[in-house]
Amino acid sequence: MQPTQPDGRALVDQVAPSRGRAAGRLFKPSRWTPRSRRRLRRVALGALAFWVCVTAASVSYNVATDHVPARPPGLLFVRAGDIDTRYRVWGTTGSPIVLVPGAFETADTFAALGANLGRDHLVYSLDLTGTGYSQPRSPFTAAHLAAQLLDFLTAMRLTGVDTPLLVGHSSGAAVVGLAAVQRPDAVAAVMFLDGDAAPLPIPSIAGSLFIDPYRTTLFRLGLRSDWVVRHIYTSQCGPTCAALGSAGVQLWRRPLQQSGSTAMLSSTLRHGIPSMTAAQLDTLRALPIPKSVVFGATDPQYDKTTPAKVAARIGAPAPTLVPGRHLTMIAAPQQVADAVRQLAARTS
Repeated sequence: MQPTQPDGRALVDQVAPSRGRAAGRLFKPSRWTPRSRRRLRRVALGALAFWVCVTAASVSYNVATDHVPARPPGLLFVRAGDIDTRYRVWGTTGSPIVLVPGAFETADTFAALGANLGRDHLVYSLDLTGTGYSQPRSPFTAAHLAAQLLDFLTAMRLTGVDTPLLVGHSSGAAVVGLAAVQRPDAVAAVMFLDGDAAPLPIPSIAGSLFIDPYRTTLFRLGLRSDWVVRHIYTSQCGPTCAALGSAGVQLWRRPLQQSGSTAMLSSTLRHGIPSMTAAQLDTLRALPIPKSVVFGATDPQYDKTTPAKVAARIGAPAPTLVPGRHLTMIAAPQQVADAVRQLAARTS
């Protein structure tokens, strides 16, 4: 008996339900109901309105605070290359020493150390371009800052028998180290003070996130807050440092309110602080000049092994640890001065 062939219509009736179920799984109806769409639209409009308000407030604040405080009277300047460089000087005799500040620091940061060393040395310090009262001129790179330093040495006639010992604090270590690499004959000795000349690990996205006008607004808001200035100072200097009074707050604030500071901040966020490459550090280590490394014993920016690593990296003897955190020239000026004098004696 032959098997009965299924009717074509019956086959369609059997397959149709399964196809319908599959289509239902592939083409589900949208979950965005008219109500949810309206809610999403309101959220988007609210976010846009918030952004417009914040941007308008930021721009208005920047315009309202767009003025440069007057410089203190009696500042000293010299034309160093293409930059009018502000400087300070202590002492009148003895071998010359030049103190180079780090990021967001000025020549005034070395007031206590300069006065101490000035008893038996001729001591200079300067404001690097972009921070303080020196003429702002980009780029704010280690190479450009080292060129400013070398031009300053020439302008002050610190050459030949008066070739100076250079002390670089924090990121200023990279500036003095690179100056020695570029002009070994212009440098008698080098000290890295609370600095390793290495790049600061700032995420590359930071420069894209902190954009103007918001970057300028946040920078100015922080500067205008006495609490912020005192908190940063205390955290970096330590408990042995005297508390900042109103005059002390102004001493740190006013230089950073000069023209060029926001451009320097922008450059730092995009490219990092001044630093040296591995090849440049190798060249520095090979230079036959005395070198020294001094760190604060409780510096929160570095781990305990960093001072010894830095000393080995640049060919210096074992590092000297002094009381204090990152601003050792303020926390322990006598101990730092002693270390500088020891390096000067090696230079002689």
